[in-house]
Amino acid sequence: MTQAQSPRGGDPDRFRLGPTRVSTLVVAALAAAALAWLLVSAFYYDVVPGLPWLPVITLAGLTVLEAYAAINTRSRIERRPGRDPVNPLLVARFVVLAKASALAGAIFLGFYAGITGWLFIEDTNAAIEDRPAAITGLVASLALVAAALWLERSCRVPEQEDDEDREGTDRKNRPGHR
Repeated sequence: MTQAQSPRGGDPDRFRLGPTRVSTLVVAALAAAALAWLLVSAFYYDVVPGLPWLPVITLAGLTVLEAYAAINTRSRIERRPGRDPVNPLLVARFVVLAKASALAGAIFLGFYAGITGWLFIEDTNAAIEDRPAAITGLVASLALVAAALWLERSCRVPEQEDDEDREGTDRKNRPGHR
């Protein structure tokens, strides 16, 4: 059995939490845009009285909170003067929040992109009146994705010189290394 395999078989790093992939966010946004386009083109005049502003406000609020958390967490991880050390469990929770928010933001981004695209094709008064909410939702969703990715990046522990030295020593001690 090699070091890369666990006793039960499989890769032990399979369940490791890694950075959010941009490709995942793009696919989610494109799928949501297609679905939104289909739904709005089929049901816009039958169901939707007007686009609500509450989701836009919620997305903007989450963006502000996550941007603040990114700034605060980064300064605490770097142990800047006047900052308390950060609790590692809090950092783990922020990473999970950031990953979930990035995906949710990408889905909302696609949704608002699909609706916005459709609203600019339509020339009715209802469509023209809904454009500001759709555009603002698009911008707020994009800002949430950016803030979530920033928070995720801010939670990384900076590499230190002794970490690099330890990696080189670990490689030398591995079986099969010459």
